[in-house]
Amino acid sequence: MVSTLEHEPLIRRVLGTNYLQLTMVKLVVEEDPNDGSRVKALFTEGIDSTEQVEVEGKGVGVVDALYNALLSRYAREYQSLKTIQLAGFQVEADMQSKKVQAGVDAVGRVTLDVTNSEGRHFTFTDASRSVTTSTAKAVLACVQYFVNAERAFLTLHNARRDALARGREDLVARYTAEMAEVVEATSYAEVIANIRKELK
Repeated sequence: MVSTLEHEPLIRRVLGTNYLQLTMVKLVVEEDPNDGSRVKALFTEGIDSTEQVEVEGKGVGVVDALYNALLSRYAREYQSLKTIQLAGFQVEADMQSKKVQAGVDAVGRVTLDVTNSEGRHFTFTDASRSVTTSTAKAVLACVQYFVNAERAFLTLHNARRDALARGREDLVARYTAEMAEVVEATSYAEVIANIRKELK
């Protein structure tokens, strides 16, 4: 299970059915000691979606290759993804969970730490008996979180603009406060930077 982040409940509430839920279906990894990793990932987009999306990427390792694969799909629309930086990657085995004496089937916990353009830290974790699967799920959760944060910020901006036009100061105040909260979960993108200037 991936850890829940501080602004996640607000982001989910703002987006409702427009929340992007990424669920891994299949992952194929090719490792070349001299040429890095190649991945092919199949996943669904949406809470009830059965439509599958396939991406491919290359990188120095599985995390880099999968992140690059996801960037190829989302970074054009969600530019903040390009400014996320990996700050830490850790794998820990829970030896108490092993089923056989050798312990190679123990549950592995993968922790992925990233920072946004403001230097704020975000942690994504997943635990399973496959380190590769947990790594992929943590990377998927990271991309999902930042895409949804950017979407929520823009949704609130549009709602605030509509409330201003209708003279609803109560809603303007509410949306402004929520935008100030959600923006902490975003990273730099020109569209977000321009809206932030409007709010000052």
